[in-house]
Amino acid sequence: MKVGGQAVIDGVLMMGKKIVVAVRKKDGEIEVRELGSPSFNSKWLKIPFLRGFISLFYSLYFGMKALNLSAEISSEEEIKKGESIFSILTAVSLAIGLFIILPAYITRWLGFRDNEFTFSLVDGLIRLAFFLIYVYIISLFEDVKDVFRYHGAEHKAVHTFENGEELTVENARKYSTIHPRCGTNFVMIFLIIAILIHSLFGLFGTPTMLARIILRIVALPIVAGISYELLRLFEKYPKIRFLALPGMILQRLTTAQPSDSQLEVAIVSLRHALEIVEVSNEVNLKDENQQRDYDINEQPEFLG
Repeated sequence: MKVGGQAVIDGVLMMGKKIVVAVRKKDGEIEVRELGSPSFNSKWLKIPFLRGFISLFYSLYFGMKALNLSAEISSEEEIKKGESIFSILTAVSLAIGLFIILPAYITRWLGFRDNEFTFSLVDGLIRLAFFLIYVYIISLFEDVKDVFRYHGAEHKAVHTFENGEELTVENARKYSTIHPRCGTNFVMIFLIIAILIHSLFGLFGTPTMLARIILRIVALPIVAGISYELLRLFEKYPKIRFLALPGMILQRLTTAQPSDSQLEVAIVSLRHALEIVEVSNEVNLKDENQQRDYDINEQPEFLG
């Protein structure tokens, strides 16, 4: 069985037999919440390319849910639903503007207009540059650095499980904060595949700027599907894993060495996700949703 996870505020989301998020509270206690699972028919998660988009949606859905919940637990302040929806819409709008619309207009301003392959190449390189600059800038903030440490803790915990060792802080310390199935790798693959897919639009003539932007948004599921399949190939065949090297290198920035306290949170989250731990007095377990009707062998495998 494969497991996946994401770093959140003062905690870690883990996907195993259950989907849970563990968060370190201000008083030092670790609180664990079960988030449940959507009722996806497993047959859809077996269809190549389509499963990539479904897995991405699945991971984003629970990632946002866990992020909001972790913010509430760590701050001990309730986040209103309206505020949460506004934050999501704002983030999506900024992402589309910064990584789709702005690069396209900069490319046109630079004079690349007629050759769609050249346009897509320059547009993609600008988008990649924006992403790298964005990651570097946010990595300078202490709160984000803390999330990156939990990201490293998440990877160490998963490595421990995948190597068949008991899930303890002592065992997890020695493992790398880098993992080939990380979402950072997926993003890098996504950005490169997008250049190739967007260049194919030129086979149907030179589109207008509006058409280019719409086509880039519409093509997101296709690019996600292809990127997901490549990510699986890189994990299955280590000899070609060098193709994912850019994403592995970028993980040096998006992960950091965690403290034992942060490793403990990741371990607790994973143990509860795998249902291999009894609830102790030190862990407050609250069921958020008890849905269990999903195939654990076909769930998304992203690591955040």
